[in-house]
Amino acid sequence: MKKYSFKNDYSEGAHPAILQRLMETNLQQTIGYGEDEFCDEARAWIKTYLQKDSAIHFVSGGTQANLIVISSILKPHESVIAVESGHIAVHETGAIEATGHKVNTVPTIDGKMTIEEIQNVLNLHTDEHMVKPKMVYISNSTEVGSVYTKAELTAIYDFCQANQLYLFVDGARLGSALTSSKSDLTLEDFANLTDVFYIGGTKNGALIGEAIIINTPQLNEDFRYHIKQKGGMLAKGRLIGIQFAEMFKNDLFFEMGKHANAMAKKLAEGIAAKGYDFLTVPSSNQIFPILPHPEIERLHEKFEFFVWQKIDDEHSAVRLVTSWATPEEQVDHFLNQL
Repeated sequence: MKKYSFKNDYSEGAHPAILQRLMETNLQQTIGYGEDEFCDEARAWIKTYLQKDSAIHFVSGGTQANLIVISSILKPHESVIAVESGHIAVHETGAIEATGHKVNTVPTIDGKMTIEEIQNVLNLHTDEHMVKPKMVYISNSTEVGSVYTKAELTAIYDFCQANQLYLFVDGARLGSALTSSKSDLTLEDFANLTDVFYIGGTKNGALIGEAIIINTPQLNEDFRYHIKQKGGMLAKGRLIGIQFAEMFKNDLFFEMGKHANAMAKKLAEGIAAKGYDFLTVPSSNQIFPILPHPEIERLHEKFEFFVWQKIDDEHSAVRLVTSWATPEEQVDHFLNQL
């Protein structure tokens, strides 16, 4: 019997409603490169949530979004600040530094950035013999499943504004973050409290696709040139527009995030009830229980998941990720086996 995977939230294809819409529009002819009526429809729906006339661009994936945004904004001598566990610092094969921009990393306990850590980087970089920090990069949710509150995001944004830094938010898992019980943020807040952010579709029920939202107008100048140069301008851009239109015209985007969170919450509560602790407080669709090594080996016989971090000689934290499609019976099965 094939093992059930809790490795990630993109193992499945796409929500049936998205596939249905792709089929219904399959033989319609459109112009290309994201300038078609479906992409325009998606932009219009997203803007109803933003309540702002931000520029919206569609690309295929998160690493591509991070690379295009950061490389388009920063000058060659400028750097981006990220936490040590940040996606651009760990899981993108050096994509940011390969295009000439240093990533200044700072330590973190819960995966979240603080203004004190940003200030420490600024204090260390004093003259033209060093890179000049110019951007702060954060993820919501973070790499360890934590989510930002409105007060935390506001504090970071205000600090960035006061210190002439751009704030860029990686929203690969924004669907889960926004629907977390620990979040009080909305898409409108992100439009007002960031220079750029993106809405992840790949990890929230789409086949592929991320929507880059540029809230500071001057950063949008020539942005499509950067998309093209970095290989992100799809001839069949309609494929991403159709998906985002379907996700946002009827709140499907948020419904999928809520389901993923509900399954993660049930997992976390069941694991806690058996006496196990967590690396970070369960907040979104990624949870990190700390388990004995023999138990991890036994669970691996029936489930796929990542061993995230060694805690001591006898225990490690594992990562369990739920998705829009996670069946409740698989959550029950895992808890019964634990």
